Amino acid sequence: MDDIKENPDRQRSEADPQTVNVALHLRTMARIQPYRRAVVYPASRDYNGRVAYSHLTFRQLDRESDCFAHGLEAAGIRRGTRTILMVRPSLELFAIIYAMLKVGAVFVMVDPGMGVQRMLACLKESRAEALIGIPPAHVLRTLQPKYFKGIRKVVTIGRRWFWGGLTLKDIRRLPWQPYTIADTRRDETAAILFTTGSTGAAKGAIYTHGIFDAQVRLIKSQFGISPDEIDLPTFPLFSLFDAALGMTAVIPDMDPTRPAHVNPDKIIEAVLNHGVTNMFASPALLNRVGRYGQENNIKLPSLKRIITSGAPVSPDNLARFTTLLEEDAEIHTGYGATEAMPVSSFGSKQILGETAQLTEQGFGMCVGPPIQSLAVQIITITDTPIESWSDNLLMPDGEIGEIAVYGDIVTQGYFDRPLDDKHSKIEDGQRFWHRMGDLAWKDKKGRIWYCGRKTHRVITPYGTLFTIPCEAIFNNHPAVFRSALVGVGQAPRHRAVICIELEPEHRHADRQTMIKELQEMAAANPQTEKIDTFLFHPGFPVDIRHNSKIFREKLADWARNKLG
Repeated sequence: MDDIKENPDRQRSEADPQTVNVALHLRTMARIQPYRRAVVYPASRDYNGRVAYSHLTFRQLDRESDCFAHGLEAAGIRRGTRTILMVRPSLELFAIIYAMLKVGAVFVMVDPGMGVQRMLACLKESRAEALIGIPPAHVLRTLQPKYFKGIRKVVTIGRRWFWGGLTLKDIRRLPWQPYTIADTRRDETAAILFTTGSTGAAKGAIYTHGIFDAQVRLIKSQFGISPDEIDLPTFPLFSLFDAALGMTAVIPDMDPTRPAHVNPDKIIEAVLNHGVTNMFASPALLNRVGRYGQENNIKLPSLKRIITSGAPVSPDNLARFTTLLEEDAEIHTGYGATEAMPVSSFGSKQILGETAQLTEQGFGMCVGPPIQSLAVQIITITDTPIESWSDNLLMPDGEIGEIAVYGDIVTQGYFDRPLDDKHSKIEDGQRFWHRMGDLAWKDKKGRIWYCGRKTHRVITPYGTLFTIPCEAIFNNHPAVFRSALVGVGQAPRHRAVICIELEPEHRHADRQTMIKELQEMAAANPQTEKIDTFLFHPGFPVDIRHNSKIFREKLADWARNKLG
């Protein structure tokens, strides 16, 4: 009886299997491993520079989120209330997220790295009714009121200055009383997560409770994650799955919007201090930490699994970071998007042992076979909507087309964007396929070979060129850090241009000599033999979230201006 009193949802969830809510996973973990650390935060450093950590156990996190859930409900943030969250990675972020899940409120998250104006446009589009945020978020709301017209309830995390509303202390209802988790259904909206808009307008993908639940189950089974593991999630949203999986989440001491500029010492420090077994990291962070670790002969013996996604990761990057790991550890390169994550995963051992050489020859980047029950097909390339599914859309194995997916982890639409739904969804009876906007081909083993974004293909009089296969040819040059294929002019008469960003130690290399060498590399491959224009760029514009996705549209404008 005591167990049921402290966990009122245990009896109800067993009686009502229709309830789907990730917060139920947290409550289960609080029952079976109450005193294990759920989330750890680097709170301060002493005069010797040693880091001091604060933490919440699973029992504490469950109770803390109960206290906040009662307070949110009393403040008018209830089931279905769209609520903007602008909170830095912290103990409070975990407690607030799980409180919102328990209440059934809909949290809205926008990447601040997309820039203030684009972020404001997304916040306005969400038509949110409440805002929970740190002081700078409320300053922004006060200075730009037209983007927050629907906001009626506000909560400040931290010091409240010249604006009204409640503080986090106000909504933390004590003493603790158990909170009955909302009986949300599989298709009920849990969150609106905005894409970065790296290749178009940022859009709010609608996440249901069923999608979150399916992701938790899929990630656990796909990667063999056990509750005794410790995670270092350098991408904040991924960390929210940790408590549901029973993993300890160690919040890294870093700016999550600038992974390419992370202090490698602080990442390595966290891994070694806590015996981190799992790490989620962007390719940019892997590159920075891997270079530093290799140069300083650093080993990370506790790490057994690294999951990387957000952008293509080069074989060189994988090989470099592998030198920091034990022999049985592996880097898993995930493929997916905000609308469907993860779609596939491929281990570094297979990549380095089987497919890396083919990638370097221009075959594309192998991202492995589709995950479990997820359906993935390659369909004909078109820029127009596809109203209904037909097997006539399917491309034969070995031919490049657009990736289309459906399954329990795939979002069914965007918030208030029917035109984007029309361009990205294909009706197939009672289900919808999502068009990823990515191009790829499938080999005879069922593996997907990523070839770049559909909007980035370069259509020339002599054929269509795809970014990843073409760029791989020039990335083999020892002085090239990365390259980018862009089209100047209008399709189908694009002029193919390769933009080059050099390695730091080669920034002063003779450009004419390099151009000659790059032209020779181009001529030696059938895909690139017609490319003869090369431009050197001081530093590619990239997305803030992953610091890896190249803004080729901006590079194309730059190349157009350079060429006159």
